[in-house]
Amino acid sequence: MKRAPIRDIMVLFLVTRLLLLLVTYFGYILLTAEQYSSAPVDAAFFTSWNHGIVLRYLHIAQAGYQSAADTALFPLFPLLIAALAHLFGNGDWSYLFAGMLISNLALLGALFVLYQLAVESIGEAVAQRTLLYLCIFPTAFVFFTASHEALFLLLTTGVLLALRRQHWWLAGLLGCGAALTDITGLLLIVPYLYELWLRRENAKLWLALPPVVLLPIGTVLYSFYCWQIVGNPFAFLASRPLSWPWQSLWQAFVELFWRQPFGSFYQVRVLISLSITLAFLLLTLSGWSRLRISYSLWNILLLCSILLFSGSDQHDPLAASQSLVLVMFPAFITLAQIGERRSWLHQVVQIVGVMLLATLSLLFIMNRWMV
Repeated sequence: MKRAPIRDIMVLFLVTRLLLLLVTYFGYILLTAEQYSSAPVDAAFFTSWNHGIVLRYLHIAQAGYQSAADTALFPLFPLLIAALAHLFGNGDWSYLFAGMLISNLALLGALFVLYQLAVESIGEAVAQRTLLYLCIFPTAFVFFTASHEALFLLLTTGVLLALRRQHWWLAGLLGCGAALTDITGLLLIVPYLYELWLRRENAKLWLALPPVVLLPIGTVLYSFYCWQIVGNPFAFLASRPLSWPWQSLWQAFVELFWRQPFGSFYQVRVLISLSITLAFLLLTLSGWSRLRISYSLWNILLLCSILLFSGSDQHDPLAASQSLVLVMFPAFITLAQIGERRSWLHQVVQIVGVMLLATLSLLFIMNRWMV
């Protein structure tokens, strides 16, 4: 096991956090405050990140699940927020602070785990670029605010690393946590079973079978909870209409080229979502021959969930791709491998990534962009 470069990872983490703090300042003080305002930077500074799904997570952390619509958000992240906010005094500010703290610490942990996965698969140079590309991805600002993606990334990368090193019980426990964090966490059963199949000739393989039961336990427990509070064990599926995978892609093309006026906000949004989806589709296909099969299987399953559970009746049918691709870490490894061989691509990814990250972060702060 190669030791992770602690200093390099910490520098990357802190520099990208500083960038987002600067964007927050511009969005909060210079662009949204009253003209020539003398308002200081105070505790409300970070409330500019309290929009959309963040607001819903904090509401659940404070008041619990109160409707069937709330069940679309899985419970582990709001439970952690509530527990940490209690230590801070349960003030209104404490929930947002707790959520942002959990997200950023989870991201830091995920960077170390992802480095180990990448360095053992490809090499040190590619591993470092993988972390860079992840941190400057245009929608990586969700790792900064109180949203579940960073925690989910930490748990899923932890599962894949534990499987690689044959720590079956650890993989099962982390998988249970992932299944309690996001609906797609249940899909980790597939790479788990594949890693078992690779070792099918091992005489002690039967010892690795019991931990796999832990993965669906998280979803089963949450289903039972949903049944208790709203009378429907599958209430969390209600907000995820199922469609054919090509239907969402076709709908996105229709919205982009026919329905949305040229240069409109929604046309730009659909363009970004469609571009992200197609780019990660290509990276998934390219990575099949480059990466461990279990990593590629995880990528494929997440990509299928984007295409299958994207609503076809909304203006942006692929909106889920903007946040879900952040946990498709094998695609980032593949991109880093390609970027190492093509310096021009590496430069483009850095420039475009930072520019779009700053722009979309600013729009999110101004409550004009949701993921």
